Amino acid sequence: MTRLRLATYNVEWFNNLFDDHGRLLDDHGPSARYQVTRGEQLAALGIVFTALDADGILIIEAPDTNGKRSTVKALERFAATVGLRARKALIGFPSETEQEIAFLYDPDRLTVRHDPKGAATTSHGSTEAPRFDTIFRYDLDADNISETVRFSKPPLELAITTAQGSELRVIGVHAKSKNPYGAVGREAQIRLSIENRRKQLAQCLWLRERVEGHLQAGESLIVLGDFNDGPGIDEFEKLFGHSGVEIVLGTAPDPALHLTDPHAAMALQSRVGLAPTTARFYLAPQKRFFEALLDFVMVSPDLAARNPDWRIWHPFNDPAVTAVPELREALLQASDHFPVTVDLPEGV
Repeated sequence: MTRLRLATYNVEWFNNLFDDHGRLLDDHGPSARYQVTRGEQLAALGIVFTALDADGILIIEAPDTNGKRSTVKALERFAATVGLRARKALIGFPSETEQEIAFLYDPDRLTVRHDPKGAATTSHGSTEAPRFDTIFRYDLDADNISETVRFSKPPLELAITTAQGSELRVIGVHAKSKNPYGAVGREAQIRLSIENRRKQLAQCLWLRERVEGHLQAGESLIVLGDFNDGPGIDEFEKLFGHSGVEIVLGTAPDPALHLTDPHAAMALQSRVGLAPTTARFYLAPQKRFFEALLDFVMVSPDLAARNPDWRIWHPFNDPAVTAVPELREALLQASDHFPVTVDLPEGV
């Protein structure tokens, strides 16, 4: 029996580590990481990616694609420099930001293509889960008027065939942040937080419609990435009833339409605040670090039945990582998020 390892990893401002030609800026210039140079962040990322040894890695905040820059060129040069077997890169619809969703994979183990589903829409949009680079219409505030919803970072939809002949559908996600960036004053911050929460939930409802289509078709599905959300993560969850993560996992009674992520399940079932975390941020006003569960790997019922092995590569909470000082320090320097992997047995 062989093992397929897939990972999701949000690399904080990966774009800042490359020039317009995709060359690595392996120097003493400042990165976007506090008190970490570009050379130090690149070295740390090399250690982390090598340790992951994944067949495929969904990269959140991947280097930019625009008229001058190429995500694929930058990532493939990084992989070649580090010596990764996951050395082939692919993106879907480019982002409106400088942060792309990309997939870096081992072409000897996986055959991968961008395979978006859903119809393209007019400028008016559609309520029928259109293609992720278009417009979804949804009544966000229950006033019987549907608003338009867009992804600034359209989810990456992949069709994957493994060397063993297994076929997978993969959706890579970077959902909208709920933080009230730019709002001044408590009332403005609350208003913007609620509006951003509505938009984040609408994106997750859009995703959920796509998920149900794949599950109803009997396809093996993995949904992974940074949801900027998790069960019990903020006070606005009570206002809306569910977190976006719960919506994507599935809330209907039929287990055949549910996705599985054990870390999300732990957070949902926790009674004393004990839950895994995948991200670590420094809050300057409080002068302390805050941790959150934001990154997930959700699998369809047929894949869950294979008893996959999930792992958060947390520098303090994973004993196998803590025991390797070089890897522990690399994870802290590389990003404010930690990778999440799933090992799927094949041939079951």
